[in-house]
Amino acid sequence: MTLDIKKILAIAIQNGASDVHINVGIPPIMRINTELLMMDLPPITDKDAKEIVLDMIGPDKYKRFEQHRDLDFSTMIDDGHRFRVNTHIQRDSIAMSFRVISSKIPNIDDLHLPDIAKELTDLPRGLVLVTGHTGSGKSTSLASMVGLINQKYKKRIITLEDPIEYLLQNNNSMIEQREIGSDCPDFASGLKHVLRQDPDIIMVGEMRDLETTSSTITAAETGHLVFSTLHTVNASQTVERIIDIYPATQQNQIRAMLSNTLQAVISQTLFRRVDQPGMVPCVEILLCTSAVRNCIRENRIYEIPNIIETSRRMGMQLMDHSIADNYAKGFLDREEAVVRSTNPGKMDKLLAPDGQLAAAAH
Repeated sequence: MTLDIKKILAIAIQNGASDVHINVGIPPIMRINTELLMMDLPPITDKDAKEIVLDMIGPDKYKRFEQHRDLDFSTMIDDGHRFRVNTHIQRDSIAMSFRVISSKIPNIDDLHLPDIAKELTDLPRGLVLVTGHTGSGKSTSLASMVGLINQKYKKRIITLEDPIEYLLQNNNSMIEQREIGSDCPDFASGLKHVLRQDPDIIMVGEMRDLETTSSTITAAETGHLVFSTLHTVNASQTVERIIDIYPATQQNQIRAMLSNTLQAVISQTLFRRVDQPGMVPCVEILLCTSAVRNCIRENRIYEIPNIIETSRRMGMQLMDHSIADNYAKGFLDREEAVVRSTNPGKMDKLLAPDGQLAAAAH
């Protein structure tokens, strides 16, 4: 093989990259603090790409990849660093995307998440969702929350992941991690059987279809604490997405079920830090109070942002609150904070140019 993928990934780790992209015809690309940088390596050939994939997954899984044209899996290099991988076809050639997975589960205090995230790990039952676009740190936040439970409680934790990212070690809790495609065929099948495996806590990698969503909510209804993720950008959109995935004839029923089981939504997005290298999450928090449950049950989802706005003392916050707070701490670039806010005009007036909030600040 002309190019050794392990050497490519090792270079990415040395440079602090979060992602590596392999496309035929150009050298490997790595993402460092949101910026894409080309590696000083030869362009990837078709032969290179095929050999890289075969080397990582073997001939049997390669046949599955050829059939489906997309495959998710994880891989590891010699120094112990792990990567989440998607390989796919674009313009009739193989392409790959690698996401670096930290070898150490981060302490929840180091992630700059609101304190309420730690309190959610004390819940006895219900559904907690961590949402955001791809690359927003959902998996890292979930792993840190499960890690905190593992430190504090003697629980039986079962995860269903596609693929397994952080390797969770037994501490006080007993942990089983099942990888979709290897340990069970799909999320729906894993959820069907997980209730017979005596779990206290279930982590579902993603609620990606109706069957998985329905099974996840049922698991929460039966008295388990369930964590999962969705690709939604805020709390109200998350509730709408779950309801809309059901046929119209079942939506009243799911509103009632969701209003009873949903405990919290953490919606997050990552911003590049300006005070030091790295990223920091800005986070919207929805806690399911009786007012929120009534809104869900009665299909008044549009009222949820107002409830969050007026419930900050309880630990709720809108995304723009979090952006303003992180700007005031000196973490964020002003222009990026304004452009990526929900209401740029209002945010522009709120943020003073010197890194402080304006006098009329929240």
